[in-house]
Amino acid sequence: MTETVSRPTLEAVAARAGVSRATVSRVVNGGDGVREPLAERVRRAVEELGYVPNQAARSLVTRRHDAVAVVIAEPETRVFADPFFAHQLRGISKELTAHDSQLVLLLTEGRDDHARVARYLAGGHVDGALVFSLHLDDPLPGLIRGAGVPTVFGGRPGWGEDVRESVFVDSDNRGGARKAVRHLLGLGRTRVAHITGALDQTSAVDRLDGFRDVVGEVDPDLVAQGDFTPAGGERAMRELLERRPDVDAVFAANDLSALGVLRVLREAGRRVPEDVAVIGFDDMLPIAEQTDPPLTTIRQDIEEMGRLMARLLIRGLEGGTVTAPTGTERSGVVLPTTVVVRGSA
Repeated sequence: MTETVSRPTLEAVAARAGVSRATVSRVVNGGDGVREPLAERVRRAVEELGYVPNQAARSLVTRRHDAVAVVIAEPETRVFADPFFAHQLRGISKELTAHDSQLVLLLTEGRDDHARVARYLAGGHVDGALVFSLHLDDPLPGLIRGAGVPTVFGGRPGWGEDVRESVFVDSDNRGGARKAVRHLLGLGRTRVAHITGALDQTSAVDRLDGFRDVVGEVDPDLVAQGDFTPAGGERAMRELLERRPDVDAVFAANDLSALGVLRVLREAGRRVPEDVAVIGFDDMLPIAEQTDPPLTTIRQDIEEMGRLMARLLIRGLEGGTVTAPTGTERSGVVLPTTVVVRGSA
């Protein structure tokens, strides 16, 4: 049998501090109107007794729940298989922990889940939401707007008429793609192909546009559609080899796609980088360092994106309105990207 240990009460704290129960309640629940010497006595009594404030009572006073919903518009099979999400969640978690706020993870398996997520957000369970991996036809932005929940998006918005009002954090996907292609051209490659990501996401569209910016008039045979997964990269690379067996460089939309590219090239007897140079996007560690050869890629700071999303939301909750910092692009923050050169290109 485990003996139950009684938890300290407000009354016990009040007795230890020599103040009223109402004074203790105001101090521990964030209320005003208590002189600092009395407040310090209460805080000391709380620490000595190990008192833990009741969250429900605290919420009534502060109108805050100290919880933030993280909504990923992907099924759990994708979320737990793609390390991108782990990196972003790590950044979000670190920032929320620093502000003593809890992370509530919500995933969407299908359309039925969108309404469920919207109902949860509208139900007053969390202070705000961080939303990423949205698709262009996704109803979540409208549902979240209807729920009236302060929100920061991960990735450039690409939906509806209220895009400019959406606060977001993104990487310079288009600029990073330009750097990738220029790097390949700088190696003397003349038949550069691109394997896209899922083109219903703005990051994939921006990377395709960056490819086109540098290449100019694009040979359609040198563009194959992927979906940000290794299997998608494999399928697209096989298509490219069938259409253009003379391809001498590939820019893959992300590192996971590049994994599939390297696998198909190895099976086809093509040497990397001697026959075909390969560059990815993300700098997903340790994946990029452990490929054979190690992957040249475009680095975006995924963890920092998560931290910034959480930071913007927390600052907005404390200040009354979620807004992007002054001097940023439109209503969002766009982080720079850099080329990380390894053995594949």
